[in-house]
Amino acid sequence: MINKICKCLVLFIALIFPSLLPAKKTYVRGQIFHLLTEPDLDKPDSYQWIEDGILIISDGKIEQIGTWENLNKNIPIFAEVIHYPDGLIMPGFIDTHTHYPQTDMIAANSGGDLLHWLNTYTFPFEEKFGDKAYAENTAHFFVEELLRNGTTTALIFTSTQPHTTDAIFFAAEKKNMRIIAGKVVTDRNVPAYLLESPEQAYISSEALINKWHHKPNTRLLYAITIRFAPTTSEKMFEKMMQLKQQYPDVYVHTHISETKDEVEWVKTLYPHEHYLAVYDYYHLLGRNTLLAHGIHLTDPEFKRIAATKTNLAFCPTSNLFLGSGLFDFNGAQQHGINIGLGTDVGAGTSFSQLQTMNEAYKVMQLQKQALSSLNAFYLATLGGAKALNLDDKLGNFLPGKEADFVVLNIQGATPLLKRRLAITEQLDDKLFVLMTLADDRSVVATYVAGQRVFTQQ
Repeated sequence: MINKICKCLVLFIALIFPSLLPAKKTYVRGQIFHLLTEPDLDKPDSYQWIEDGILIISDGKIEQIGTWENLNKNIPIFAEVIHYPDGLIMPGFIDTHTHYPQTDMIAANSGGDLLHWLNTYTFPFEEKFGDKAYAENTAHFFVEELLRNGTTTALIFTSTQPHTTDAIFFAAEKKNMRIIAGKVVTDRNVPAYLLESPEQAYISSEALINKWHHKPNTRLLYAITIRFAPTTSEKMFEKMMQLKQQYPDVYVHTHISETKDEVEWVKTLYPHEHYLAVYDYYHLLGRNTLLAHGIHLTDPEFKRIAATKTNLAFCPTSNLFLGSGLFDFNGAQQHGINIGLGTDVGAGTSFSQLQTMNEAYKVMQLQKQALSSLNAFYLATLGGAKALNLDDKLGNFLPGKEADFVVLNIQGATPLLKRRLAITEQLDDKLFVLMTLADDRSVVATYVAGQRVFTQQ
C-alpha cells in the first residue's frame, strides 16, 4: 500500500514539476560477473563475482555495482528493481570480426578452401546487395541476431555498395548500439560488379566517415575496410592511406594470413618481405587497426604487430569450417598482442560468442595450448574491448562505463545444461559448462546503454 502511494506521488510530481525528479535510473539484480584485468585463477582481484548483486545504471552508464545487501538501502522505495534470480549478469559480448552481407550464406556447403569459398559463395551473394531493400532487411536481421546472442558491440564488414554501410548503421542506431563498420574497398581480383576505382572508393568512404563516424547522439564508429591485400591495388592502398591520414581516429579493418595459399598469392603481388609488411608500408597498422585471422603469421610479423599496437581477431569457427588452420593464440599472447574473438559470419557457423569460445577451446587443445573459461570470457568481453580500443568505455562494469550487458541463464536453459550446472559450484566450472554447452537459448536478456533490447520468449 505504501509503495502504491509513493508511486502515485512520484507520478504527480513528474506531471507538475518534472525538473524536480532525479535522473532516471535502472536497477538490475542477479549474480554478477565481470573481469577487471586479464584473468588469473590465482589472482581473485582480476575478476569480480557477486552471488547476489545489483547494477545501478544512470543515463546509460554504470553508476554503481555491489552486493544487494550493501546497496539495496540506496534504492528509492518506489523504484522498480529488475530481478533475475536465475540469471548471471555479465558485460555484453564483443564480436571483433564479422560480415553482415554473409548472413544468408552461413553454412554454405563449401567443400573447398577460402579462395574457392569466396568465388563460389561470397562474391555472388554480395551482388544481391545492389538491392537496397535486401541490404536493409539483412542488416535489420543481423542486428537482431547479434542481440539475441548477447552481442552488444561488433566490428562489421559491409560490402562495396555505400548503401550497405548505411543500412547496418541505421539498424544499429535504432538500438543505440556501439558498432564499428565500414564499406569494403576492392579494385582487382573480384567480379566486375564489386569493382570500383581507388578514386571512387576514396570519395564514397570519406562521405560515409563524415556521415556516421562519431555521429552526434549515437555510438557509431567507422572503419576503413580493405577486404584483403589480393583485392587491393597499390593505388587503392595509397588512397586508403591518404584517408587514414586525414581521419586518424577512424579504424582500419582487414584480413591477413588466413590460408597458406593466400599468403603465397600476396608474395606474387607485392615485393614486401611478408604479408604484414604490405599494410605496414601504407601506414595502416596501429591501435585502431584490427587484423582478422592471422593464422599463418611469422615471428617477425608478430613482433611488428606488437610494436605497432595492432590487434588480432581469433575466428575459430570460421578457421575450422574452411580448414584454414589453427591460430597460434599463445604465440600472439606472448608477444603482448591484444586479441578478441570473431564469429566471422558467414564462414563462421554461429552468431553465438558462447559457441565461438567452445571452438576456440578446441583449436587450442589441438595445439596443446590451454584456454581457461575465465580467459575465454575475457576474450569475449574486456579482451575484445581492448582489441577495439574501447576498453575505456566497454568490457566490464566499472563506474562510468557504458551499460551494455547480457543476462545468461545460470540454472540451465536446456535439460542437459540444467542437469550439468546443478552439480557445478565453482565459478570457472560454471563458465566452462556455459561456453561448451550453451548458445542463444541461454541468453535471457540483452541490454544496450541500460535499456533492454532483447528478452527470451
